[in-house]
Amino acid sequence: MKSAFNIFLIITILQLTACEGILDKEPIAILDAGSFFQTEDDAVQAINAAYNPLLFNNANNNFLWAFAEVTGDAAIPGGDGSRPGIVEMETFSYTPRTEEFNNYWKLQYKGLTQCNLVLDNISKISMPEATKNRITGEALFLRSYYYFLLTQVFGDVPVYLKVTPPDQLKIAKSPKADIYKQIITDCDKASSLLPTINTTNNIGRPTKGSALALAAKTSLYVKDYNKVLDYTTRIRALNTYMLVKDYSDNFMKFTQNNSESVWEIQHTNLELGVGNFLNQWWASRKFLGYGFAEVTPAYVQIFEPNDPRLKFTVAMNNDPYFGLVYKNSFSSTFFSPRKYLQADAELTQKADGDINYTAIRYAEVLLWEAEALTELNRVSEALVPLETVRARARAQSANSLALPAIVSTDQNVVRLAIRHERQAELGFELHRFFDLVRWGVAADVLPGFQKGKNEVFPIPQTEIDLNPSLIQNPGY
Repeated sequence: MKSAFNIFLIITILQLTACEGILDKEPIAILDAGSFFQTEDDAVQAINAAYNPLLFNNANNNFLWAFAEVTGDAAIPGGDGSRPGIVEMETFSYTPRTEEFNNYWKLQYKGLTQCNLVLDNISKISMPEATKNRITGEALFLRSYYYFLLTQVFGDVPVYLKVTPPDQLKIAKSPKADIYKQIITDCDKASSLLPTINTTNNIGRPTKGSALALAAKTSLYVKDYNKVLDYTTRIRALNTYMLVKDYSDNFMKFTQNNSESVWEIQHTNLELGVGNFLNQWWASRKFLGYGFAEVTPAYVQIFEPNDPRLKFTVAMNNDPYFGLVYKNSFSSTFFSPRKYLQADAELTQKADGDINYTAIRYAEVLLWEAEALTELNRVSEALVPLETVRARARAQSANSLALPAIVSTDQNVVRLAIRHERQAELGFELHRFFDLVRWGVAADVLPGFQKGKNEVFPIPQTEIDLNPSLIQNPGY
């Protein structure tokens, strides 16, 4: 199901990787950017390179999953202890020198710098207007996505909206509120430039719906609930998205990029290091994985009786497990994640899985709508999108009485029901810790969490040392 875009992206990444030693030197790229951007193919190659930092591969060492799940309450760090930073996340003992934060900071800025390179130069190229609009929209969306991830993890961060020479990089942080405004502005523009549906060759690129969805999510984070509803209404009006009948189709190799996918990060298994490394990092050590995320018993217990999403999310004793039979000994907690894992027979290399990461599913859009309606005290209306999500799960249950519809119109009851639904529906999709923080309940749920400190992670010490204008986050 992988498109020509995926293959071209891989080739571009390999070309850039081969030149990494040259690109690490003084800013030759800035001086030569004007001469590089000559043709439509140059622009396509440049925007394709902007996708590279999104990948969960070994080269990127993208540990967003650890920030979201291990620091949250769904997983503990298993494995052999060779990643002390992940162990620190569970206990909130990490520091500005924890390696995973430094890697993540650099990765996001690498991506947004590539987006700025495209935006700064695309106007110079003579090319069809539709193609120019699409590439511009992609660059705006991707830059917004990178900044959203940065604010989730670090809070206030420096903002660069143009390719910036090294002697001008040492700037102060911008407030998160201002960054959110920029994200929404850029997503609004991107939505006007991007197609509603991608052609076959462009599957995996963001669409109008992707941009509207990121604007909706950003609006949710700033608690502008009316704006959330405006964006979710516009997404619905596209008539592009619907829940797939089988929940597990969102996490299977041959049913990806389906009608529920709003923004999906593509991975390919070609033994080239551009596959999804979660297939190895999350797999049990008995399945030749690293076992670095072991599901907590507390997470298993949040599922309602006969909720089929449990078996699609968590492997338990005597369950089929990608050609094996799962046993309690496969994990110190007796449970392991299922999502983003696949049988060895499907792959040529364990760390090169080709299950995509769906960053935004339509089910989540519906839950944003339900949450916004609830916070506006339009509780009866909120029950409709909530029931849409629950009804899909109920239809897959062996018990037709499972997951009864929520009928209460008490605001707090429905608020808690929606939060529960996110936990069950979106488990191990890299949202949990950030949800607890934005709801203001992390200190109530997570042992060791210090209010006023652990809502964000520390800015890497290397960045503080390099940039005297940077101020460390409080408490670190």
